[in-house]
Amino acid sequence: MIRTFPPVILASKSPRRQELMKLLGIDFRVVLKEVDESYPEGLTPTEIAIYIAEKKVHAFDETISNEIVITADTIVVINGQILGKPENEDHAFEILTTLSGKMHEVITAVSLLKDNQVHSFYETSEVYFKALTPEQIRHYISAGQPMDKAGAYGIQEWIGLIAIERINGSYTNVVGLPTHRLYEELSKLV
Repeated sequence: MIRTFPPVILASKSPRRQELMKLLGIDFRVVLKEVDESYPEGLTPTEIAIYIAEKKVHAFDETISNEIVITADTIVVINGQILGKPENEDHAFEILTTLSGKMHEVITAVSLLKDNQVHSFYETSEVYFKALTPEQIRHYISAGQPMDKAGAYGIQEWIGLIAIERINGSYTNVVGLPTHRLYEELSKLV
């Protein structure tokens, strides 16, 4: 059965998340609020992703009625180290070199706000990169694609097509929104 949902707000400027929502067939509008994405020390990577997703959704407290707000935060983790968005091309090169030939985790936390209640969940996917040459990394960076992405890459882009050997878990989670789980959780709210 195809579900219909109340009006949905996607609080994300990510074109990848917006495209995934369109593919789900969920009508939504994008509303952005500026949120400080800092977090307290001592949190695990999963706790950090949830903390930031919830911080984003709480920016909508008391301004929403009869709508569902969706926020998300995606982080890339290797050996316990969080790899954020690159600050510049040299940093992107460093991040991609770190991922080369290794497995890392992609954690996406999602928070839903409906009727002043927040519901959060997360998904984790393991991504296995083949060893990359410096020339391959520079080629990808020269296209400007890694700069707005956690872990400095998009699985749906050239680097993902040539370098990712396999994933354990949700593909769309690695893109930035675990669509299967999101659809389940939204269905529980209506």
